[in-house]
Amino acid sequence: MRWPRWISLGLSLLVLAMVVGSSWLLIAYRHGPHTVRNFAALVAVAAAITLLGLVISLRERRNPVGALLSWIGASAVFLTARDVYFSVVVSDPGQVPLDSRVVAWFDESGWWLFVAVALLLLYFPDGRLPSRRWRLLPPALVLLGIAQQVFGAFNSTPFLEPLQDLARPYARMPLPLRIVSEVAFGALLVAMLAAAASVVARYRRATGKMRAQLKWLSLAGLAAVFYPLVCGAEIIVTGHTGIVATVFGIATLVSLPASVAVAMLRHDLYDVDRVLADTVTYGIATVVLLGTYALSAVALGLVISDSAAVAAAATAVCALILSPLRSRLQRAVDRRLYPPRRAALLAIEDLQRRIHTEQAQPEELESALRTALRDPALRVGLLVPGASGFVDAAGTPVSGPQLIPVTLGGVQIGVLASDATSPAVLKAVAAGAASLVEVTRLRAELGGALREVEASRARLVQAGDAERRRLERDLHDGAQQRLVSLGMAMRLAQRHLGDGSVDVDGLLDQGVAELATAVAELRQIAHGLRPTSLDDGLHAALSGITQALPIPVRLQIPPDLPEELATTAYFVAAEAVTNAAKYANATSIAVRVAQSTGEVRVLIEDDGCGGAAPRPGSGLSGLLDRVAAVGGSLELRSPVGRGTTVEAVLPCGS
Repeated sequence: MRWPRWISLGLSLLVLAMVVGSSWLLIAYRHGPHTVRNFAALVAVAAAITLLGLVISLRERRNPVGALLSWIGASAVFLTARDVYFSVVVSDPGQVPLDSRVVAWFDESGWWLFVAVALLLLYFPDGRLPSRRWRLLPPALVLLGIAQQVFGAFNSTPFLEPLQDLARPYARMPLPLRIVSEVAFGALLVAMLAAAASVVARYRRATGKMRAQLKWLSLAGLAAVFYPLVCGAEIIVTGHTGIVATVFGIATLVSLPASVAVAMLRHDLYDVDRVLADTVTYGIATVVLLGTYALSAVALGLVISDSAAVAAAATAVCALILSPLRSRLQRAVDRRLYPPRRAALLAIEDLQRRIHTEQAQPEELESALRTALRDPALRVGLLVPGASGFVDAAGTPVSGPQLIPVTLGGVQIGVLASDATSPAVLKAVAAGAASLVEVTRLRAELGGALREVEASRARLVQAGDAERRRLERDLHDGAQQRLVSLGMAMRLAQRHLGDGSVDVDGLLDQGVAELATAVAELRQIAHGLRPTSLDDGLHAALSGITQALPIPVRLQIPPDLPEELATTAYFVAAEAVTNAAKYANATSIAVRVAQSTGEVRVLIEDDGCGGAAPRPGSGLSGLLDRVAAVGGSLELRSPVGRGTTVEAVLPCGS
C-alpha cells in the first residue's frame, strides 16, 4: 500500500502551486507589508507541515498518518491562498474574476482541516484504527464533511470578511433541510469528539513505543487546552488579546504537526514524560501568574493611583511567588505525570535515611534503583583507580550502549547503565544519587586498597620466607661447605705439622684459596640484599649494571638520595632495565630520577615492543610489593608496539 506516499507527494506539489500563485497575486497587486508578512508566516508553517507529512510518508510507506499530516498542511495553505485571493478581489475590484457560487461552495472548506485532524487522531500512530468498533467513524467523518460543505453553500448568513457585502447566490434552504443541516453539524462535532476519545482508548491499551508516541501527541492537546486560558488571562490583564495570545496561538498551531513528527520519526529524542510534566507545570504557572498579576493590579489600583507603580508592584508580587510556586507545582505534577523520576528520587532518599540509621549500606543503591525504576538490568558503575573501566561495587565490569555519567563537583565518578530506562530519567537519577555513588566508590576504592595491602603483605611474607630459604641453601651449599672444608684442612695440617707427612704449605695455600672463594660467595649473597655499589651512590650502582648491556642507557639521576629510597629506586630501575634488555627488543633505554618536595619519582622508558604485564611471581610483581612497602606507587604503561614505561613514586617521608 503505497498510496499514502503518492498522496503526500501530490499534496506537496499542490501546496507549491498554491504558494506560487498566491505570491504572484501579492506581488502583482502590491499589497501592504503587513499582509505579506502574515501570508509568509502562515504559508511557511503550513508548507512545513505538508513537507513533514511527506517525510513521514517516505519513512512509513504503509502508514496514512503522513498523508493526513500533508492534508492538514495543504488545507491550511489553501485557506491562506483563498483569503489572499479574496483580499485581492476587494482591494482591486475587477482585476481578477470572482463568482459568488464558487465562494459559496468553498465557504465551509475550513471544516476539512478539522476532518483531517480527526482522521489523524483515529489512525495515529500505527496507521490502524484502535479496534473494529471504530471502522464506521472514518467514512462518517468524510460524509459529514461533505454534508457541511454542501449545506454551507446554501447558508443564508453573510459571507465572512472581506466578502461580507457579496450577495449569496442561492435561496435559503427550506426548514427540513435546515434541520438536517443542524443535525449534520452536531453529528460532525460528535464524530470529532469521538476521534479525540479514540486516542484515550488507544492510550489505555498501549505500551512501550506506542504509548510514548501518544504522549507526544498529547502535548498538542495540552496546548489547545491552555490556549483559551492564556487568552482569557491576557484579556483580564490588558483588556484585549495581544502578543502573548498570538505567540501561544502560533505555538498551539505548530504543536500538533511538531508532536506528530517527533512521535513518528524520533519518539525517543527526549523523555516525553519530562516534557509533559514541564509543559503542564509551566502552563499552570503561566496562568496562575497572569491571574495573580491581574488580581494584584486591581487590588493595588484601589490604593495607588500611579499606573506605573501599580504595574511594578504587581510584577514584584509575581516575582516573589514564582520560585516557590514553580517548585511546588513541579513536585505535584511529577507525582502524577513523571512517576519514574519521583520513584527513583524517593528510593534514594529512603536509602540515605536507612544508611544514617545503620539499616543499610551504600552498596544497596543499585538494587534500590532497580526496584524503583522496575529495571532489573540497571547497573551502577564506579570509576575506581586501577580498574580498566567502570566496575560495580563487587568489582564486575559495567558496560553498555547507553551510559549516563554521574558527576560530582564537575568530575565524573561513575555511570548509570540501562537500555530500558530513558536517558532523561537516568540523568535526573544520576544527579540525585551522586553523593551515594561517591560514597560507594570511595568504599570500593578503600576496600580494594585494603585487599591489596593484605595480598601484598602475604606476598612479602612469602618472598621473605623464600629469601630465607635461598640464603640458607646458598650458605649451606656454598660458603658453609667451603668453611667446613677449610676447617678440616687446617685441623689435618695441625696434626701432621711435626712429622712432615703433609704438605703444610700446600694445605695453607688451598685454605687461603677456599677462604677467598667463601668471601666472594658471601659478598655475592650480601649483594642480593643490598648492593655494595650503592655506597658510591645510585648513579654509580646503576652505571655498573648498564655498562655491561649492549643497549645504550641514558641516566639522569640526582645525587644524595635518601638511603632507603636509593635502594628501592635501584631495584626498580635494575629490574626494568634488565627486562627491557632481555625481552623488549629495545634500541634505547632512559632512566630518570627526579626528587621534589615530598617524593622521589623514578621513570624508566624504552622503545621496545611493549605488551609487558606483571604476572604473579614475576619480577614486576615483586617490585609492586617492594614499592608498596615504602608507601609508594608503581605504574606500568606498556601498549603493544609502543614501548614500555615504568614509573615509581616514592614518598620521601617513608
